[in-house]
Amino acid sequence: MTYRFVRVALTAALMLPAAAWSSDSIPVEYFARRPAISNPQLSPDGKFLAVRMDDNDNSGHALVVFRVEDMQKPVSMLRMPKYEIPMGITWVSSTRLVIAKGRQQGSLDKPAFYGELLATDVDGKHQDYIYGYEGTLGRRAGSRAVDRGWGFVVGTPEIANGHFYMETETWDNQGHYSLYDVDATKNARRLIGDIDVDGMSFMIGADGLAHFAYGDGNDFNYRVYHRDPSGWRQMDQGTTGRSFTPLTYTPGGQGIYASYSADGGPAALVEQAEDGSNRTLLASDAFASIGNILWTAAPRRPFATALANGVPRASYLDPSLPSAKLHMALSKAFPGSFVDFLNYSDDGKQLLFLVSSDRDPGSYYLIDTTSFKVRKLFAIEPWIDPAKMAERRPLRFKASDGTELEAILTIPPGRPERNLPMVLLPHGGPYWTSDDWYYDNNAQFLASRGYLVLQVNYRGSSGRGKNFSESGYLKWGTRIQQDLIDGVKWAIDQHYADAGRICVFGASFGGYSAMMAPIRAPGLFKCAVGYAGVYDLKMMYNKGDVRRRESGRSYLTTVIGKDDAALDANSPDKLADRIDVPVLLIHGEDDERAPFAQAKAMRAALEAAHKPYEWMSKPHEEHGFFSEKNNVELYNTLQAFLEKYIGKGA
Repeated sequence: MTYRFVRVALTAALMLPAAAWSSDSIPVEYFARRPAISNPQLSPDGKFLAVRMDDNDNSGHALVVFRVEDMQKPVSMLRMPKYEIPMGITWVSSTRLVIAKGRQQGSLDKPAFYGELLATDVDGKHQDYIYGYEGTLGRRAGSRAVDRGWGFVVGTPEIANGHFYMETETWDNQGHYSLYDVDATKNARRLIGDIDVDGMSFMIGADGLAHFAYGDGNDFNYRVYHRDPSGWRQMDQGTTGRSFTPLTYTPGGQGIYASYSADGGPAALVEQAEDGSNRTLLASDAFASIGNILWTAAPRRPFATALANGVPRASYLDPSLPSAKLHMALSKAFPGSFVDFLNYSDDGKQLLFLVSSDRDPGSYYLIDTTSFKVRKLFAIEPWIDPAKMAERRPLRFKASDGTELEAILTIPPGRPERNLPMVLLPHGGPYWTSDDWYYDNNAQFLASRGYLVLQVNYRGSSGRGKNFSESGYLKWGTRIQQDLIDGVKWAIDQHYADAGRICVFGASFGGYSAMMAPIRAPGLFKCAVGYAGVYDLKMMYNKGDVRRRESGRSYLTTVIGKDDAALDANSPDKLADRIDVPVLLIHGEDDERAPFAQAKAMRAALEAAHKPYEWMSKPHEEHGFFSEKNNVELYNTLQAFLEKYIGKGA
């Protein structure tokens, strides 16, 4: 194996202090810079911390291990080949780790797994290739055939024993999933479950066997299977309701915790028997799903929850638990922030936690739960001064059909909260994602330039249950856009926004909305910026990565439909003559999610309709710019464009 561990000192980029603030205007570079350290994982004995380290300027990435008592000097560093990242880091014992290889395909997409798994000791010795097509590497190379497929870490035993659970899918049998118990030291695997249904994930029981399989099939239809002595049995809706996701087993292994909704409304946290009987409601809300669950040390049980909408606040299931008392004390020590418990040492004496807020990207801390001594390990973006950032305020309003929606306003600091120039910032997706209270880079950049920012969790957004998400199906260009437009009108009616100075800027699906909203509401906006957007819905069936799997094609049929006339009636490039505002189009030329052809089609349509537009494209960029240099140029271009139409030069 060619991966190499070396002893190195931390680069200056990793330990950047908070930069000096030279003026009231925060430098663009502060928003374009990407974190150098991420994904910290505490070892089972609490003595080591493994992190992902990125040299973003040179597309270099590494797994770095620190001894907790000395975070200045790494124990070891595993340098990955260019463009490859240590996407998943799993401690399987106090001295051994498993690393999942991946690739960052663009700033708007989550990193993609390669499906290859490596294992190494903490000091870089005894490296092994656990799963993947390079099967000739490692100690089992002579006795095992090449794994032509994808392997993923899906869990570990509650107390580390050198093993982990691995889900695999082979290239020649896609849609068949196998689950293994893997000894990461001996590189030996034992089959503990498999299923012939596409898109499945597994829940593993206390006995180390697969108890549940769940997910969307090829037909984009969610289902849940339970394993009984005769094999897999699909659970009916009478047991699962409209929404059911098994999470983990209860202490003792006699029951499970699950996310559940009987009627498709906001998902609750429940405790129940595996067959659905003896269901006990632990936490729920009428408006929002349970978003964050905080767990105790082993044997794990939930001690608090926070909602997926609004300002996150811990609701304690049992305030008398030591974990709950500790969380209360830490929350008081960090007012205005949310404290998230991440992972414990096996004995529960060391706890890694994250403190973050609307103004602060966050910092990681370690606490000794016996002495209560707290140590700050590192800040995610140490150059950001939270005191200079803007408040993000979740509010609710009623759409034109009476449906209550959530809006998040990012309010430029030091300015009156009245009649401000405003940017509508629709999120991507549109499904399985939403805007939340936490730090948002684009919103903070815009607020730092004096703009009020409006984000709307329109129909289709996550966080409010299955029915709310599905209410956005087949309504990309209609009801979803109306929700955004209703949000803008609400902000005007409440005198937050100046009706004569409003623009829209969005990325991915947000880029689609940036073109569609002015079409649906002529005269409401002064300009529109589409970034990495989809502009021709029919093209999604012919170009891009969504269409490549059968499940992706089923997704498209479900959410945008196949009627050509309806697709054209909701495609901005077919309606360009109705756009009454100046447009800025920004796109990466290697984008596979929203191919570059989408931007070119929109540009051609604007030219044919004799509409004013500006253009920015970059080679070697994918779905969202990754290069810091290109992001600096993007923000400068965006700033100049907005100033021209709703800012200083308007």
